[in-house]
Amino acid sequence: MAETQQALKEDFEALLMESFQDNEPLEGTVVKGKIVAIEKDLAVIDVGLKTEGRVPLKEFGAAGRDGTLDVGSDVEVYVDRVENAMGEAVLSREKARREESWVRLEALYEKNEKVEGQIFNQVKGGFTVDLDGAIAFLPRSQVDIRPIRDITPLMNVPQPFQILKMDKRRGNIVVSRRAVLEESRAEQRSEIVQQLEEGQVVEGVVKNITDYGAFVDLGGIDGLLHVTDIAWRRVNHPTEVLSIGETIKVQIIRVNQESHRISLGMKQLQADPWEGIEAKYPVGAKFTGRVTNITDYGAFVELEPGIEGLIHVSEMSWTKKNVHPGKIVSTSQEVEVMVLEVDPEKRRISLGLKQCLDNPWDAFAASHPIGTEVEGEVKNKTEFGLFIGLDGDVDGMVHLSDLDWNRQGEEALEDYNRGDVVKAVVLDIDVDKERISLGIKQLGSEAFEEASSGIRKGAVITCTVTAVKDGGIEVQVGDTEMTAFIKRSDLSRDRGDQRPERFAAGEKVDARVVQFDKKTRRITLSIKALEIAEEKEAVAQYGSSDSGASLGDILGAALKGRDDEDDK
Repeated sequence: MAETQQALKEDFEALLMESFQDNEPLEGTVVKGKIVAIEKDLAVIDVGLKTEGRVPLKEFGAAGRDGTLDVGSDVEVYVDRVENAMGEAVLSREKARREESWVRLEALYEKNEKVEGQIFNQVKGGFTVDLDGAIAFLPRSQVDIRPIRDITPLMNVPQPFQILKMDKRRGNIVVSRRAVLEESRAEQRSEIVQQLEEGQVVEGVVKNITDYGAFVDLGGIDGLLHVTDIAWRRVNHPTEVLSIGETIKVQIIRVNQESHRISLGMKQLQADPWEGIEAKYPVGAKFTGRVTNITDYGAFVELEPGIEGLIHVSEMSWTKKNVHPGKIVSTSQEVEVMVLEVDPEKRRISLGLKQCLDNPWDAFAASHPIGTEVEGEVKNKTEFGLFIGLDGDVDGMVHLSDLDWNRQGEEALEDYNRGDVVKAVVLDIDVDKERISLGIKQLGSEAFEEASSGIRKGAVITCTVTAVKDGGIEVQVGDTEMTAFIKRSDLSRDRGDQRPERFAAGEKVDARVVQFDKKTRRITLSIKALEIAEEKEAVAQYGSSDSGASLGDILGAALKGRDDEDDK
């Protein structure tokens, strides 16, 4: 009896387990089934459930469309629901294919391998791709290496893609066609670069042009032809010489095997015009050239194709010192220039424009000797004098000390303003320093000739101190209207007495005429020179210090003798 009960118990457990196995949830899984019938455009499939399910033939692809699907064939389908309202199983071959694709794609994604698919639709921001049942998103930026306007030729064409991202929970797959192209291109570039050598001459097609150069296709890899390597002459923009699609011959200048960057040159295939440049353009020679470029610091002049020189702004004009070069010359203008310096190593030529023109300082000196009276407009008024515009577009300067005989320079300066037309006398001309010294007070009258008739070099004159300054004293010369300035170093023979503060305005002092030029009406006085002359005279007249008399004794005797003469 006990044995019977035990057997029944085991049979019940077995039946219960079988029941649980039969009722395992099949929904949401892929199962194997058998086609039991084909009704019009539907295939009836038995998957071992209470009832069969129906699947549209079109979901079986080509086999369903061309009628080669047979009754009895084994197929895999996806179970959406075990039973619908009509009591039938809801099956899907398309979802089964999708599940199969996901499993296969995940394996390929993990191995970083490419997958094949077809672009079949356009959506916002990109396109959809069929990866054998699984739908992926292809961003617009990942279609090609460069933007493509028309994608029609790529639609519905089997081609490789790289999976960038997969998320099964959300059902998202992101793919890239660009990554595949870049990998293929990188392999191709690496192979081409290995075949290129510096100095090699190759042909290429101009692919793109920018402000700084042109990109040349060398048959699968691009090289940069910089604008400075297009020609030896100045090229402002590559389009002056090149056009897109043009086939050109270039030389490989540099090849970087790591970055695959290639530098190209066209001018290297031509003779270097700088060879023997010093003999071709000797210093001091004059040539005619064309202005090619103007900057703030000068103008570039093309002497021949590939050879340019710079006219610095300081070498453009004798008289226009603070003028922009663009106001002196213009682009494309033909100009005559002089070669000032040639540096073959730095490939530089310094040119001069003003050297090919007459020097107005030379011309003025030739036509206006010292003492000539001139007339001009006050161009500028400064703290140290006036600048007068003269013939030949040159300026002359009237120093404060040459404005008036009787008044201090600062006071006399107030009488003049810019734009005034004044007369003056040429006092000095320094062509090398481009300086012309003028004097207004020297114009004078015949009274000056009379007043200065007794003044000569070496004469001793009694002067009246009119002003004491740091650098010396200003004096009125005798009874004339002339004034002169005695420098600190000429105030005394002894350095300790060379102090202007020893003197006071109104004091009488004797001084020796060191220089007097009637033409320029300039007089130079020195107390020191007078003292030295008196000492020499005393020594000569009253004995020498070698006789035992001191220098003081000798000078004392000399002074007494002069006083006795004065008393007579």
